[in-house]
Amino acid sequence: MSKFLGIIGGSGLYEMEGLENIDTVSVSTPFGEPSDSIITGTLDGMKMGFLPRHGKGHRITPSEINYRANIWALKSLGVDTVISVSAVGSMKEEIVPGDLVVPHQFIDRTKGRASTFFSGGIVGHVAFADPVCHALADVVFKGAVSTGARVHQGGTYICMEGPQFSTRAESNLYRTWGVDVIGMTNIPEAKLAREAELCYSTVALATDYDCWHESEEDVSVEAILQIMHHNVENAKRAIAWAARNMAEKDACSCSEALKFAIVTDPSAIPDKVKKDLEPIIGKYVK
Repeated sequence: MSKFLGIIGGSGLYEMEGLENIDTVSVSTPFGEPSDSIITGTLDGMKMGFLPRHGKGHRITPSEINYRANIWALKSLGVDTVISVSAVGSMKEEIVPGDLVVPHQFIDRTKGRASTFFSGGIVGHVAFADPVCHALADVVFKGAVSTGARVHQGGTYICMEGPQFSTRAESNLYRTWGVDVIGMTNIPEAKLAREAELCYSTVALATDYDCWHESEEDVSVEAILQIMHHNVENAKRAIAWAARNMAEKDACSCSEALKFAIVTDPSAIPDKVKKDLEPIIGKYVK
């Protein structure tokens, strides 16, 4: 069961209504500044921290997001579970704009994003075959179903670099790979969450058909915004349900992801690296 639930809000989700005992926490990290301050509080008794991925006012592009700082900041505050909310394009006819998707897999098509905490004198290799916490994803799925929206469980999220949308050739290529949705932000976020031993799951909000669909308008910001509001309200209700029912979450091994992952001799790890990564590696490396 989660003791501190972190919410990373994507396009259109910049705050959570219903939080009580609210505080605004600014966190400085060894990797620079997070996207914004973290709003902490309680929702139906669950301790929660909310971080807008693109910053308030949506001022940070997917490529400019400081993913390491965001995950480090949440971890340093004691967050143990993260639900990510992301706008995506549908790559399958049956995933209709307005639907919610709880993906289980990712394909990484990003370029040059810092995707690991393990560098500068320390090497770690975490298992990532199953990149989301399935126990958490099951709770998130039930929360999404509770909204009355059409929800799809499982599937693959392909993460592109952006900020431009796909070319038609790219969109059709990705469809041959069998992917379900396309977005710009869940990688390296999910990789870093695994390294930080956080349970991680996504609720993806389908807003369009990318540009592969012959009978639909090509994806545009205008089209996305038209459906975004309804999607975001469903996402908030799903998160609230998950927070109230987190006791239903089955046991998982996310909190031990680093148990056998760090391969560097502790005596060879620079003191600064040990200090910088203390919230993440502290229980394994002194």
